[in-house]
Amino acid sequence: MKNRLLSHRLQNLSYSQTIAMSSKARKLKNKGYDVINLSLGEPDFSPPNFVLSAAKKAIDEGYHYYTPVSGYFELKKVICEKFYRDNRLQYTPSQIVVSTGAKQAIMNVLLSLLNKDDEVIIPAPYWVSYLQMVKFCESYPVIIPTVMENNFKIDPDQLEKAITSKTKLFLFSTPCNPTGSVYSYKELKDLSEVFKKYPQIMILSDEIYEHICYSEKHTSIAIFPDIYHQVITVNGLSKAFSMTGWRIGYIGAPEWIAQSCDKIQGQMTSCANSIAQIAAITALSAHPNKIEYMIKEFEKRKNLVLDMIKEIDGFQFYQPNGAFYIFPKVSGFFGKQLHGKMIKNSYEFSEFLLEKAQVATVSGSAFGDNECLRISYASSEYKIIEAFTRIKNVLK
Repeated sequence: MKNRLLSHRLQNLSYSQTIAMSSKARKLKNKGYDVINLSLGEPDFSPPNFVLSAAKKAIDEGYHYYTPVSGYFELKKVICEKFYRDNRLQYTPSQIVVSTGAKQAIMNVLLSLLNKDDEVIIPAPYWVSYLQMVKFCESYPVIIPTVMENNFKIDPDQLEKAITSKTKLFLFSTPCNPTGSVYSYKELKDLSEVFKKYPQIMILSDEIYEHICYSEKHTSIAIFPDIYHQVITVNGLSKAFSMTGWRIGYIGAPEWIAQSCDKIQGQMTSCANSIAQIAAITALSAHPNKIEYMIKEFEKRKNLVLDMIKEIDGFQFYQPNGAFYIFPKVSGFFGKQLHGKMIKNSYEFSEFLLEKAQVATVSGSAFGDNECLRISYASSEYKIIEAFTRIKNVLK
């Protein structure tokens, strides 16, 4: 009876597998198991001290009240300055909307643009929520599969072939969650040449990991003048500033998109947290070199993970250039008995590692690639070494 009362929209929606796996790991931990959680994309650093001080000062100075729906004007000004300083993108405050995290920012855009049966092109592997968000809008996700040999990136021919008369939006991330791949300037330029032939197609570029780049420099696709008015750039403070619980995300977009997102947000949640917004002004005013110590630590951990995974037979991988994930291929274990359990897919392999090694990872199927596994290295060196030692031992 209860299920019949629920909306079709909700019944068609799946739970986030990253959150579900983290919940399983937490339950085991509460039962006394020593679980190492490498499933969530949450840095283990504290936010920088200058950000914490700004938040404390905001409380003392009385920033306790509702802000404008789209955010404090001063914060939107600073976001415009950040976009120009870091990305060479020119936005005005009227093109900025501050939301409760980048996830809400993305959902605002999708609800603003999508109608039933519109098509949204998404390269796979993709962030776990993209697919469900598009389905929630009753639109149709058109998935472009990629391969490890091409660093999980699409090329212009694949893009052009996926476009139809129903295509409304292209949705992707760079640096990419879950693969860590980073599109180069040239690769984005080549894609922009396709997009400029289709001015009716909007592009949502999720750049939440922009500062966490290693050998490849981050480029925003909106930098190409011919498609600037087609691009919505999404960013936030959760990853590079380790401000996950502060819930501050934002967009830079054509003004008509920003106005639409402001309208939706005004009816859904209204403004983002006022104190976090004041702290965000301080964070985004700071030069990126202020958080370089975190990036260097992530790179050190990445190299540690790559060194350790080389010692485990059956894992295939490439070197990620951004974010803090590795996305190895584990299909070599499919069809094999491991400790009496037949492994059929990446979900069962992930469950096996949680059960036998007490290491939480996320199945690649959640990201559109059933052959792989997402492993986060946003944890201490000690935990990384212990986790991969356990994995190696149970797979002997």
